[in-house]
Amino acid sequence: MRYKVTVVGAGNVGATTAQRIAEADLADVVMVDVADELATGKALDMMEAAPVLGFSARVQGGGDYATTAGSQVSVVTAGLARKPGMSRDDLRLKNTEIVQGVVAKLVEHSPDTILIIVTNPLDVMCEVARRASGFSRQRVMGMAGVLDAARMRWFIAAELGVSVQDVDAFVLGGHGDTMVPLPRYATVNGIPLPQLLAADRIEAINQRTRNGGAEIVNYYKTGSAYYAPAAASYEMVAAILKDKKKILPCAVRLEGEYGVDGLFVGVPVKLGRGGVEQVVELALTAEERAEFDKSVAAVRGLVAELS
Repeated sequence: MRYKVTVVGAGNVGATTAQRIAEADLADVVMVDVADELATGKALDMMEAAPVLGFSARVQGGGDYATTAGSQVSVVTAGLARKPGMSRDDLRLKNTEIVQGVVAKLVEHSPDTILIIVTNPLDVMCEVARRASGFSRQRVMGMAGVLDAARMRWFIAAELGVSVQDVDAFVLGGHGDTMVPLPRYATVNGIPLPQLLAADRIEAINQRTRNGGAEIVNYYKTGSAYYAPAAASYEMVAAILKDKKKILPCAVRLEGEYGVDGLFVGVPVKLGRGGVEQVVELALTAEERAEFDKSVAAVRGLVAELS
């Protein structure tokens, strides 16, 4: 069986996500965008690379959601991107309207799909998608922790001069300035990070992780990160379609875990063919718990502002 994945949005994140999925022969991809000719052109461009790269997956682009019917997974990247000086929260009102409309169309044509939300502000847009779809928490999740943890892993590898393949890390909480890096759970080939780096260097990495998106925005000037977000989205899609049962940090709706109920927050989860198959609860120190609660409060405040 060949899987089908829809990617909503043919901008940098969406197109790069579609490219990674197709080039890995993970699934056929339908890329839809209000700019239908842009989506059509990028899809054609990808397919013209297929003879060189040797992948067999098909990429189709356009603006008709009927072509998305039967998608096992749908990745929503549509929305306004951040500009320098703009926070994720500034995007909330406009992107709420966009995500509501997109999800309604996806669900109409693929009622059994699993939704991965990438649009910012991430945690709030997950709640918007849940309300618009009516799906259980197993089938609505946000791509946040995978990206944030990947950034932290790279910063650790660069600081220590080691292979990124040896580095593991976790980030909890909201996708933004209040995220909670967990260096106590970070390891380098099994060695706890606090045994390898001084506390001040670890805190510098934590802070750079929190500001990871803004750092890229400031360099780009007229756009936001897309290579790493696309890679993170791809990893989540692969974990689901291949039923990997992989533990990844994702934004999911908590139902009592970590003392939080009815709110999308970044935590470790097991991803498989059923979507979110398990929420993993980590033991937190008092300091970590205080930071996590602060992050949860920030997300709760934003969700409360939804109409």
